[in-house]
Amino acid sequence: MHFVIRMVLSGLILFSLAAPLPQSFAESSAASYQASRDKMTQENGKKGKSPFSEEDRAVMKRSADELAIQLPSPGLKVGETAPDFNITNAFGKQVSLYQELKKGPVVLVFYRGAWCPFCNIHLHVLQNSLPQFRKYGAQLITVTPQKPDRSVAQINKDGYPFEVLSDLDSSVMKSYKLYYELDPQLVSVYKKHGLDVEAFNGEGRNVLPVPGSFVIDRDGVIRAMQADLDYKIRMEPEDIIAALKKL
Repeated sequence: MHFVIRMVLSGLILFSLAAPLPQSFAESSAASYQASRDKMTQENGKKGKSPFSEEDRAVMKRSADELAIQLPSPGLKVGETAPDFNITNAFGKQVSLYQELKKGPVVLVFYRGAWCPFCNIHLHVLQNSLPQFRKYGAQLITVTPQKPDRSVAQINKDGYPFEVLSDLDSSVMKSYKLYYELDPQLVSVYKKHGLDVEAFNGEGRNVLPVPGSFVIDRDGVIRAMQADLDYKIRMEPEDIIAALKKL
């Protein structure tokens, strides 16, 4: 139920199509995702009440309830073997998880898309934490359902040095037990408020991952993970680093 309540209360910042992430958030994200998230939530809350009508919120609540039934415990768990994949990055290069694991551990992060402000904050947090990850020989790989051209624009804007992979057939999201399809009525609500998921993902692909993070050792075993139906909750760098220290 907490997911439904937070989803409704955060209506002002459910998505952001054009506005860049404020520089203050990008800078402060070096310390904590939660601190940056809470700052953004607080500042957006000062702008006024949610633009979503009671009917909109009813659709959002019903969709959230159905998703909670569909995915009561999303994501592969600690101790499970991470499925291999071979998909393209933003520039068309094929990237294989198991080939990358030969170089060292992988921090694998699934995010919804460039339109999601919470995803953008998390990616900035992770970007600022890359030096600490590298101390343990780990690299960051991200996976999104959005099209490569959307990822290229995001990389060019934010200067991401890590891999951004496009899961265009949703196979990776499915294999990590994060995949879900947006309810058609929820799609209509999103479009009414300016978000067209298909414009990012491709025609007919109103699909998203539950945001999830996995720390994978060189043997392909998941050593730490986090995935929550509340899309505002993400794995903190300190938890990722703590897992890497144990490898």
